[in-house]
Amino acid sequence: MRTFTIAAAAIASTFAVAATAQETPATGTAPTQEAAPAQEAAPTAGATATTVSDVEVTQFATALAEVDKINKDAATPATEKQAKMAAAVTSAGLTPERFNTIGQSLSKDPALQAKVAAAVQAKAGKPS
Repeated sequence: MRTFTIAAAAIASTFAVAATAQETPATGTAPTQEAAPAQEAAPTAGATATTVSDVEVTQFATALAEVDKINKDAATPATEKQAKMAAAVTSAGLTPERFNTIGQSLSKDPALQAKVAAAVQAKAGKPS
């Protein structure tokens, strides 16, 4: 299992106003993209940005809110949080690996930061 604290740090520093995740889900499953219809840019020399569709931005914001709730839930044992967070990410339409990839890309992509911040704020303004 991998724990992605880099994504969490980028998210936390980017969204001080909105709900943030302190820990992102880890997964032992093979990366698949069945639930994520957007195309990911192939890495090239000098390219650091990952292509993230508007749909994925919305899915990421939805998943982020749920991951944050689970992470802050003191009633949920720590041993169960990773599985619940992974399920929340999947339920939002992303694989945990794609969620983490997007989270890691936030620190390198100001345009993506702005898109995700707007989506998080839009989600925060809507009743759950």
